Amino acid sequence: MRSIRAAAVGAVTLSLALAVTACGGGSATGGGSNDSPKTLTYWASNQGASIEADKKVLRPELDKFEQQTGIKVKLEVVPWSDLLNRILTATTSGQGPDVLNIGNTWSASLQATGALLPWDEKNFAAIGGRDRFAETALGSTGARGEDPAAVPLYSMAYALYYNKKIFAEAGISKPPATWAELVEAGRKIKAEGKSPLGAEGSNLSENIHHAFVFAKQRGADFFTADGKPDFTNPKVVDAVKSYVDLMAKDKVIPAGDAEYAQNQSVSDFAKGKQAMLLWQTASANLKSQGMSEDAYGIAPVPVISGTPGGGTQVNSPVMGINMAVFKNTDNLDGAKRFVKFMTSDEEQKILNKAYSAIPPVKSAQADPAFAAPDTAVLKNTLATSAAALPQVPSESQFETTVGTAVKELFADAAAGRPVTAGSVEAKLRKAQQQMPAA
Repeated sequence: MRSIRAAAVGAVTLSLALAVTACGGGSATGGGSNDSPKTLTYWASNQGASIEADKKVLRPELDKFEQQTGIKVKLEVVPWSDLLNRILTATTSGQGPDVLNIGNTWSASLQATGALLPWDEKNFAAIGGRDRFAETALGSTGARGEDPAAVPLYSMAYALYYNKKIFAEAGISKPPATWAELVEAGRKIKAEGKSPLGAEGSNLSENIHHAFVFAKQRGADFFTADGKPDFTNPKVVDAVKSYVDLMAKDKVIPAGDAEYAQNQSVSDFAKGKQAMLLWQTASANLKSQGMSEDAYGIAPVPVISGTPGGGTQVNSPVMGINMAVFKNTDNLDGAKRFVKFMTSDEEQKILNKAYSAIPPVKSAQADPAFAAPDTAVLKNTLATSAAALPQVPSESQFETTVGTAVKELFADAAAGRPVTAGSVEAKLRKAQQQMPAA
């Protein structure tokens, strides 16, 4: 999912007490009906450079759906800073949209509320069948052993974006394939007076995504097999320290990035201020900021050694956006028709092209537009070296607590305070103590 989510994730514990801010849907205890068959309310996530940009992408497609079905879709594009809180408020009040986008990492947490329509065999059949979707995308739709809480809409993965001109000036002939190579490239870039690598040190979700990859590459997980937090596992501690050390020790991430939380690192890269960027599906964002596709290259996220793959060679979370339906919708049949429309081959091609994402619908991936070099890297990552973030009910709290711990460690690094294994373990222990009881 897209990364402007720090405020959304960080305020989870407050969200259940918020006043109702949305309309639509049925009663809090309803099981869904078709009492309002001519309208749907849709909360879309902010995928583009702005809310207005998203409206320009989505409105023509929603009008097309209305022409085909007679159902008018009331669109609201919700900023990431508000989306999770508004969804959680709607799960308790019953006053939410009919259909909504959710970050795929939230699927299990929202599934646990019981407010979303389960996508069982019958519901999947209504949209063309479960087997239309890539298994990697389906792996981030809810807890194992339960019917998915949502349907994949956009698939994304992390990649390393690099400025070709800065690399050439620093005498770097190819993108780094390992973290040691990235650090060495960073030293050469700094010698040329440039900033090597951008980061979003105050963005809780970005922190989690990278810490997750660093942990996977050390053979570690943040949760045990039975779903219990294991944040102080020595390999997890080492993973978090190694990520923060890119600023604290290796000095390839500038200290000022400790305060970034709103895509400033993407803007810095687009403006040529930084040489490298670790980001998910960035091409459309970079283009919107005036960066030519010829100005940068795209490569897989580095690994410790060897090449990306499964197990300890994982180099990205499975990122993406899922589409969910509130169980209490007043237009159940229309909601499923809308999900079918949005996941049709035609719409998957249109929408994923617009957002530089990868269609989770397998047949749509065959379109030549998704064979370009940038998307080819992302497709290969999703197919071979991406892993799903923990699909546990407490995933949102995990993002909050551990993401905050990493944020605080970046603040320490930026201020010149030592980042040691002990200080990392202490912050992760505090994070684990803040998790809900299993």
